[in-house]
Amino acid sequence: MGTVTIGVSIAVPEPHGSLLQERRAGFGDAAAHGIPTHVTLLPPTEVDSAALPAIEAHLVEVAAAGRPFPLRLSGTGTFRPVSPVVFVQIAEGAEACTWLQKQVRDASGPVARELQFPYHPHVTVAHSITEEAMDRAYAELADYEADWPCTGFALYEQGADAVWRKLREFTFGGTVVPPQAAHVERGTLPTR
Repeated sequence: MGTVTIGVSIAVPEPHGSLLQERRAGFGDAAAHGIPTHVTLLPPTEVDSAALPAIEAHLVEVAAAGRPFPLRLSGTGTFRPVSPVVFVQIAEGAEACTWLQKQVRDASGPVARELQFPYHPHVTVAHSITEEAMDRAYAELADYEADWPCTGFALYEQGADAVWRKLREFTFGGTVVPPQAAHVERGTLPTR
C-alpha cells in the first residue's frame, strides 16, 4: 500500500484563513497556496497508508474528549534564528492546543512521535523566505487580530503535488464530518 504524509491541525476559519494565506503568498512564500492556514497539532508525519483507519479512530477518541474553546490570534512572533519562520501568535487557546497535540501524539497511540522543537502553537505566515520578506511579514501583521470558537480539528494528507488536502474533520464531543463533506480547493479551506 505504501506510505502517506499526514498532518493534524486546527483550521483557521474564513475570512481569516484566506486572508492570511494570501498575505503569506504576498510575502513570497511559494508554498502558501498548498498549505491551508492552520495551527499544527501533528506536524508532517510519514505513516503507512494501512494505518489510516487506526489513526482516524484515535482522532475520533481525541475529539470526543475535547471541548470547544476560544481561539484568539494577536500580533506576530518569530522562531528566528533557530528556524526561518514568522507567525501570528495565539493569545488565547494555547493551553488547549498544547493539550490536544499531546493527545494526538500520545505514546500509546498510532502517531506517537517526538518533535524536533518544543511545541509552540502558532499560525505560520512566512517560512524559508528572504530575511527582508520575513521582516516585512513580522511588521505588517504586528497588529493582526482574529478570534473564533475552536470546535474541532482535521486530518490532512500531503499530495504528490505538495498540496495539503483535508481527509476528515473531527468535532469536539465525538461528531465526525464524513470525508465527502470535507472539500478543499487549491489548498484553501471551505467556509463554514
